[in-house]
Amino acid sequence: MRSETARIAADDAMLVGDLALPEQPIGVVAFAHGSGSSRHSPRNRAVARVLQDADLATLLFDLLTEAEERVDAITAELRFDIPLLGRRLGAAVNWLDGHPATSGLPVGLFGASTGAAAALTAAAERPERVAAVVSRGGRPDLAGGALNRVRAPVLLIVGGDDHEVLRLNQQAAAMLAAPQEIHVVPGASHLFEEPGTLEQAAEAARDWFVRMAERPARGGKR
Repeated sequence: MRSETARIAADDAMLVGDLALPEQPIGVVAFAHGSGSSRHSPRNRAVARVLQDADLATLLFDLLTEAEERVDAITAELRFDIPLLGRRLGAAVNWLDGHPATSGLPVGLFGASTGAAAALTAAAERPERVAAVVSRGGRPDLAGGALNRVRAPVLLIVGGDDHEVLRLNQQAAAMLAAPQEIHVVPGASHLFEEPGTLEQAAEAARDWFVRMAERPARGGKR
């Protein structure tokens, strides 16, 4: 496994991330973390390791700069700026397109909490490039009008005990025009902290992205 620091130029910021590359990657997954989190999120890193073991490259990066995170820690306003977060995730997709090790790979997006809405927004803007989306404990409803423009298959993973978020995911699923599936992890709360629940979520995400890699590419150079 090879890793390197990613420096992603968005329109209004320089974002920093970690790119992990298996020896022969079959696809690449960019992570959009949730409210108040960062690329160091232990839950997202645990999921990333499961994907890496299946020969999927992963890009975990910060959607906000350090200065923005300091502001957001006080106001909590930027974490809910879905258009901004979606544009920055789109910049990460562009960066992957320009990287020699990932330019020809199918791209998946993994979003947690509000990051799920950012992932769906970015997928709607890049239908020719984004091949799959997975949400874990996400708020896909916050993607609003972008939902019916998503073309990539979407997996919505929700904890069985996270009743309000499950309801919001069901509403969002009804608005998706793309193929979609809701995967409920029994006994899991919003953060998947119960024993074995995060592993179940990671395995479901892995299987979804592996299927992405096996489908004929709509974009890229495969």
